[in-house]
Formats: sequence, C-alpha cells, structure tokens
Amino acid sequence: MVELKLAVTMREKISGKALVHARKEGRIPAVMYGHGDKPKMLWVNALAFTKTFAKAGGSSIISLDVAEGKGANVIIQETDLDPMTNRVSHVDFFQVSMDEALETHVPLEFVGESVAVRELGGILIKTLEEVSISCLPKDLPHSIEVHVNLLTALGANLQIKDLKIPAGVKVLTDELTTVALIETPRTEAQMAALNEKVDVDVTKVEGVIKEEAAASTDGKSSEKKEEKK
Repeated sequence: MVELKLAVTMREKISGKALVHARKEGRIPAVMYGHGDKPKMLWVNALAFTKTFAKAGGSSIISLDVAEGKGANVIIQETDLDPMTNRVSHVDFFQVSMDEALETHVPLEFVGESVAVRELGGILIKTLEEVSISCLPKDLPHSIEVHVNLLTALGANLQIKDLKIPAGVKVLTDELTTVALIETPRTEAQMAALNEKVDVDVTKVEGVIKEEAAASTDGKSSEKKEEKK
C-alpha cells in the first residue's frame, strides 16, 4: 500500500465573506470524523488536496498530519463541488482504525481488449462502476480490475465471482452481479426500424383522454353556472 500524506490545520467555524475569502486564498474547509472521536474542523490546501485526491480517490488510506505531530488515518468520504467553478468546496474525511475492518466502495477498472468487440463487432456494456467491500485499511485496494479480454464471444458476461479479488478483501456485492457483457450488434433491419417515424395518436393516451374529459366537464359546469345567473 502506497502511503499518501496530506497536511491540514485546525480551523474555527466561519461563514459568509470570511469563508469565500479563505477559499479564494486556496484553502478548503474540511471536517474529520469517525472512530468515536469528536469531529474536527480543518483547513486543507486546495492544490495539495487536488493532487492527493487524484491518487487516492475515495478508496485509499491517507495519513493526515493534523497538528502538533498528531496524525490520523482517513479515507475521503465525500467532497462537495462549487456549482459555478466545479472546484472542491468542502471535504469530509472519515477516520479509520488500522486494526479494524472497514466497509467502503471501490471502483472497477476495466483493462484489456475483448476479441468479441475487435473481431465480431460486439458492443462492450459496463453494467457496474464500483463494488462494496470489507477489509482492513492496509488491504484496501485503489480499484479492482475487470479483464475484458476474458469476454471472447457475443453474449458473454463477467460477474463478480469471475474477478480476481486482492488478498484480505471480502466483496459484499452479490457474486452473481454482472459487471460487463458483450452485446450482439444490431442488424441493418433493426437499425432501420429505430429510424422509422412512429405516429402516435395522443388522444388515445389515457392522460390526454382524462384531461379532455375534465375540460369538458369544467366547460359544462361553467355553462350551468352562467345559466343560473
């Protein structure tokens, strides 16, 4: 396991212009919680965090240098993005104990090339992006590989049970869950059918009929009211 380190500093709770100013200075507000400890409010350098996050993702242990030589082992639990700049605006760190198993999600990494795609014209469909696992922090993988070269025929599929799982890792996702498959390419007739214009009489749609009926009823009610005046 590659050790990743990230320096942080303690912070006080701020908001408004002070928070905006801090972010402009390149600081991201963060919070660390978990393992029974009281949540700690932190600052993390934006540039340093971006570089570390690119390597760690949400499934690698990071050693936080908190303050006064005290460290903490964490995973990046959640990040918030600024809708205007798409930059990270807040980080949640989850503290872990190195001798206790943790449950988290790790991404699937699709590697290799399928002969069914290259030579038979099949279409590779990825049906899963991540799996749920349980393991000790030291065994936490950055990702789990899916070797698509094992898909050699049209209609072939790979399930969780077909993957090579790293030692010390228990996959919690059902082993019969499909992670990738080769779909048979559509024929020319099927493609032509997809391009055909479909004429639908919307008046036959139940919702339209009900709306028309309601409008008709409202109209009649209005006429009766006018007659009574």
